[in-house]
Amino acid sequence: MEVLKTHDIKAYYHTMLFGVKRTVKAVDGVTLSVNENEILGIAGESGCGKSTLLKVLVGLVKPPLNVVGGEVVYKTSEKEVNPYSLNRDELDKIRWKFVSYVPQGSMHVLNPTRRIINTFLDVINAHRNGTQRNNPNALIERHISTLGLPQEVLTSYPHQLSGGMRQRVTIALVTILKPTLIIADEPTTALDVVVQRGVIQLLKRIQSEYKNSMLMVTHDMAVHAQLTDKIAIMYVGKIVETGKTENIFKHPLHPYTRFLIGSLPKLGDKAQKLSAPGYPPSLADPPSGCAFHPRCPHVMDICKTKIPSLIGASGQQVACFLYGEGLDK
Repeated sequence: MEVLKTHDIKAYYHTMLFGVKRTVKAVDGVTLSVNENEILGIAGESGCGKSTLLKVLVGLVKPPLNVVGGEVVYKTSEKEVNPYSLNRDELDKIRWKFVSYVPQGSMHVLNPTRRIINTFLDVINAHRNGTQRNNPNALIERHISTLGLPQEVLTSYPHQLSGGMRQRVTIALVTILKPTLIIADEPTTALDVVVQRGVIQLLKRIQSEYKNSMLMVTHDMAVHAQLTDKIAIMYVGKIVETGKTENIFKHPLHPYTRFLIGSLPKLGDKAQKLSAPGYPPSLADPPSGCAFHPRCPHVMDICKTKIPSLIGASGQQVACFLYGEGLDK
């Protein structure tokens, strides 16, 4: 059963520079879904629209970003909900309890003037009704213990914790009310590999303990390999390939996906790793046709003028003319 689905979501930044209007198509027709008890990863180079997509999914859209088309649907236990049809109070009621968001740079979102336990209490008091507030300290201590974090963090201020511990505390904070869906934006960024492993283990423990669903953005394909069940590959605002993580790592179809996976180091392999040639295009001025065609070693004439649709191929979905003639307008 799906807990989140989108259909043809389009979210553009409308800006003006020196009197010239500019439209940045950060999310340009994205359709995806997250099932119960599943971890979906979104991968791609920096600047491809991943973080903007997450903001759209959690309803954190403010000008100059605007949702110009498509639909987002939360499937709660009671009904289907479009977050963009809710007012602020209604949206606040389902945040933290149905959907929680771990923003990029979450190590810095903790209030530096308050002890960690007070931040947990603020969340509980704001989002739980009166009958559920009995003995919240015990709830917090039990949650921290379940996730394997030391109780001492609760009496600490954020500056007394390491960067990795602050990250883990933030993840514990957004899961204190056991949300159905956790959306995380680059949860391992700026952490060394040892601390990254601790954060990944924490996310696995949360998912195993609470059976919730996760949607996680990271450009690090190694993290996807360790954590996710499915992957959606994003390039210049569009999904270009999606499928089970194991299948995509074994048999990547899209040339861009092959470059992402081929650039990963392998133990004992001293061969030179090749990343995609050139640089990602600007979201404000993408190439015509398939946006990857200027960098693609398999480019054909059709790629320069037509946009490929996502089509089924080898148990995955891929937007590439190497696998069919499905065309958008």
